[in-house]
Amino acid sequence: MSYISIENSDFSLSSEVESNDSYADNLIVINPDSRHSQIYKPQKQRTETPKHNKETMNYRFQNLLGAPYRGGNVVVSNNTLLLSPVGNRVSVTDLLKSETITLPIQSSSNISRIDVSPDGTFLLAVDDRNRCLFINLRRRTLLHRITLKDRVTAVKFSPDGALIAVAAGKFVQIWKSPAFSTDYFAFQLDRTFADFASKITTFDWSPDSKYLIVGSKDLTAKIVCMKKPKKGVTHKPFMFLGHRDSVVGAFFGVDSKANRVLKAYTIARNCYLFSWGFTCANESSDEDSEPRSPGTPVRDGEEENLKKRKKFDAKGDGDDDYDEGYLSRGKWELLRKDGFMQGSAKVTACDYHRGLDMVVVGFSNGVFGLYQMPDFVCIHLLSISREKITTAVFNDLGNWLTFGCAKLGQLLVWEWRSESYILKQQGHYFDVNCVAYSPDSQFLATGADDNKVKVWTISSGFCFVTFSEHTNAVTALHFMASSNCLLSASLDGTIRAWDLTRYRNFKVFTAPSPRQFVSLTADQGGEVICAGTSDSFEIFVWSMRTGRLLDMLSGHEAPVHGLTFSPTNAILTSSSYDKTVRLWDVFDGKGAVETFPHTHDVLTVVYRPDGRQLACSTLDGQIHFWDPIDGLLMYTIEGSRDIAGGRLMTDRRSAANSTSGKFFTTLCYSADGSYILAGGRSRYICMYDVADQVLLRRFQITLNLSLDGVLDYLNSKNMTDTGPLDLIDDDNSDIEEGVDKQTRGKIGFDLPGSLPNRGRPIIQTKCLRIASTGRSFVAATTEGVLVYSVDESFIFDPTDLDIDITPEAVLEALSENQPSRALILSLRLNEDSFIKKCIFALSPEDLPAVATSIPFKYIPRLIELLADLLETSPHLEFIFRWFQGISKAHGISILQSSRNLGPSLKSLHKPMSGQQHLVDTTSSNEYMLRYICSLSAKK
Repeated sequence: MSYISIENSDFSLSSEVESNDSYADNLIVINPDSRHSQIYKPQKQRTETPKHNKETMNYRFQNLLGAPYRGGNVVVSNNTLLLSPVGNRVSVTDLLKSETITLPIQSSSNISRIDVSPDGTFLLAVDDRNRCLFINLRRRTLLHRITLKDRVTAVKFSPDGALIAVAAGKFVQIWKSPAFSTDYFAFQLDRTFADFASKITTFDWSPDSKYLIVGSKDLTAKIVCMKKPKKGVTHKPFMFLGHRDSVVGAFFGVDSKANRVLKAYTIARNCYLFSWGFTCANESSDEDSEPRSPGTPVRDGEEENLKKRKKFDAKGDGDDDYDEGYLSRGKWELLRKDGFMQGSAKVTACDYHRGLDMVVVGFSNGVFGLYQMPDFVCIHLLSISREKITTAVFNDLGNWLTFGCAKLGQLLVWEWRSESYILKQQGHYFDVNCVAYSPDSQFLATGADDNKVKVWTISSGFCFVTFSEHTNAVTALHFMASSNCLLSASLDGTIRAWDLTRYRNFKVFTAPSPRQFVSLTADQGGEVICAGTSDSFEIFVWSMRTGRLLDMLSGHEAPVHGLTFSPTNAILTSSSYDKTVRLWDVFDGKGAVETFPHTHDVLTVVYRPDGRQLACSTLDGQIHFWDPIDGLLMYTIEGSRDIAGGRLMTDRRSAANSTSGKFFTTLCYSADGSYILAGGRSRYICMYDVADQVLLRRFQITLNLSLDGVLDYLNSKNMTDTGPLDLIDDDNSDIEEGVDKQTRGKIGFDLPGSLPNRGRPIIQTKCLRIASTGRSFVAATTEGVLVYSVDESFIFDPTDLDIDITPEAVLEALSENQPSRALILSLRLNEDSFIKKCIFALSPEDLPAVATSIPFKYIPRLIELLADLLETSPHLEFIFRWFQGISKAHGISILQSSRNLGPSLKSLHKPMSGQQHLVDTTSSNEYMLRYICSLSAKK
């Protein structure tokens, strides 16, 4: 007996053991993640399972779909980059290219405040637990982190980028910007202003970065100076009085003629805007005296401070050391007070653009207003939703307005001059239940508890169509293989077919009596549609062409939550909570062909892409692999400890002793069938090798402590007599701020008293799908739809490497005009940069000869790289000639190995189908040129 010890979860067995099952009679695999070992005996069926590719295991987080905005403030950088918090991540949207990406950096909880440096290089993000992240935005790298003591309500870079103002409770902290500092602790606290009686709500920098106007809940706004006073002199900040509610907006205004600050605006929560004017004092007046606010009483020690300042000035160095600028030698006065006239609504968001002298205000009733100052002229007053606007901001030029609604997950960019939308995105209100890839892997469909079906473009991350005809939760989705059609099943008792060309619902399938459909599938030819129910335990079969109900398959005694057709024949496979998996012959006869019994409830079932194996998960945390042809159980994977989730706030048992969540609710085979992905009510997604039944890798989908079930051990210090501290919330404080608590997740989270955990979403994975190309997979989680893709820039996996295969040898072959040798050397080295260099170094005349000389074992790798070039390179004709040469030289071998080359060929088909607009344009140009030539010939 041989023993192999695995030291980490990212591993693969040695080639000797993989290639020869007779190497060991029994193989004991010790997995430290699952803390258990199993004995697996070699079986004949293993030779039929393809081996996994190391490159396909190297999945990394790429994007987050389904939630463009979750709350907090948004920032527009460089006039076209829109940054918005999405849970504990930050999403970056390029408004010109219409693309969105999500930074891979995670915070420990939901991000509430962000800001970008003036040059667009650095990003500052603060979460709900007062943890601050300093990120290099261009390189997407975390530089520094720090934890603040109080709750942060506002953060902003100074216009010169040297300072960072942070509103932490009743204090305004001025930090020196870390920038490119490589110090161990780069954050340095410069000053702290504590002249506020209540929590600070907003502030704004002056253009010269010397002053800060700060608004607070104490009904006042104050101007503070950044220059430190002389020792022995106490500086009292100037106060703006007269507000009757919290100040939610305070801004400096710049006079266009004088080119300096001569006005200010403060906005109160009760829908009033105050305009303040500044007048400089005469040179003959006492410059040392501080202008007194209207109605401000004389403070104790104020005259004593004035005497000290005069004493410093009399020495001759007082003006140099204690010069606070012109704002300290003038007078502020209230010019006018204007009301927004919104009834009982409150101001929840506002912004000011100095260049245009305009104010945009968002209200709690979903209305926003755009006003021209200083005359307070209303330019636009529109309603964009029924929920309150949580953020409103100008871009640098002032032509675009960005609005966010946290409760609806809505993000809008509106051009106010042309009154048109630049961006209009809205995520799912509740959790996503199901996802489905299109056959060409370009689109992704999502269905959720909010009764909506959305279709997203994978490359851009945008939703381009939303279907809302369902009246209850969407439970299953399926793309038809032969047509541009999407099927959706819902608890409302309907199966709807959607036309993705005309964006309409063209067919509805229903049962004779109302049923709740929870599973859905269609055969490969698209002739029949099958759906499983959760109430009557039946399977309904319809004709796709006529829409007529063909059959009702009975036999299950519990809800049918798993339903799939075999990829190679017309056998329908179903799984149910009645502990069985049944095979049905839909076309040739009625009744179950065969039944596979289990000892626990079967949660889901999937087929391997070649149809020679099916996998199903059971309630005891096991994955069973069956041979559907012989009806034999091939092997079993015990994964209850691998999928074990964290402890919920309301759990009375520890995570180790709890039995809830220790099973897989969704399974998905890889494109080549070599490994399988499994997820459930846990923060982990497990990847298993099918041939050897070992855990290859675990993906932790989130680090967000704002979700329940992320921690294995709860802190006993957060436990009180009335329950966990995190579940105790002062709702009155949230209502006073005008920011109602935003909760998302399952239905009922927004209903008071509906759940014992007060609406804390529970982390889980509801659906997993792998693209037909095998290059990416998606996971429908509580955080949203996570997209993972293969990233080969961090892996070195050479092929047939020896001492002569070096980058220098590749360059030498190119310099000696040996393109064929150089290409083969680069393929053996397996470095993308060298392979691309060799591809473009060839002339079109040499392509047929070079394609013939390439060994067939390097063809899949070359096809994948050419498919990637087809998406990014402008040399389309040259790349198509490469494909033509490869097809002519290795056409027969490609047909014989079509099964192994399936993912590579599908990855090639994806960019080719995306170039259809180019084909249409060239054809139109060709016909137009022929028409013009024919007209000229007639003349």
